[in-house]
Amino acid sequence: MNASFSRRQLLLAMLATPLVLSACGDKAPKQPAFRNLEGVDMSSADFAKDFSLLDTEGQRRTMADYRGKIVLIFFGFTQCPDVCPTALTRAVDIKEQLGEDGDKLQVLFISIDPERDTPELLRAYMQAFDPGFVALRPTEEELAKTASDFKVFYQKVPTGSSYTMDHSALTYVYDTQGKLQIALRHTQTADEAAADIRQVLALSK
Repeated sequence: MNASFSRRQLLLAMLATPLVLSACGDKAPKQPAFRNLEGVDMSSADFAKDFSLLDTEGQRRTMADYRGKIVLIFFGFTQCPDVCPTALTRAVDIKEQLGEDGDKLQVLFISIDPERDTPELLRAYMQAFDPGFVALRPTEEELAKTASDFKVFYQKVPTGSSYTMDHSALTYVYDTQGKLQIALRHTQTADEAAADIRQVLALSK
């Protein structure tokens, strides 16, 4: 074996070494953040990041206002016959089940019917469930943008001389840093939802 051939082999070996070391240094695959969720793992979602909407007192709110809280966001309307009151009643039960951690929960109700949902009506509607719940009332333009950003469906449905609203029924759950983590299914019980939210709370400790 001549000297030039040996040097060429040595050079190729030296060039290959960093690649081998780099491969050996790769991090292990990321483990799932949640286990045995009844809801939907949304921790990898690249949407529903923020909003800018007025509350019933006329103050503009964003996710930054609720840092340090576990935020639950639900889209609905005050004349909703069953889905919305069911979701809000469950939120009350979840808050109770979390005990002391219930104080870390912030429910935000985004109206999909700003035409009829006046600030006064929304304020009274929240009070009927929990005085700490906050209603947000977008303009029609803000609603269209926010619903698109959050991938939420809503549609006005005529009913004789009036109308009702069809809409998505998921509840988005954010950690204390304002990051979307899970979505609660409408069919989940308060027990199941509370168990899911405890996992989000654990991430924030």
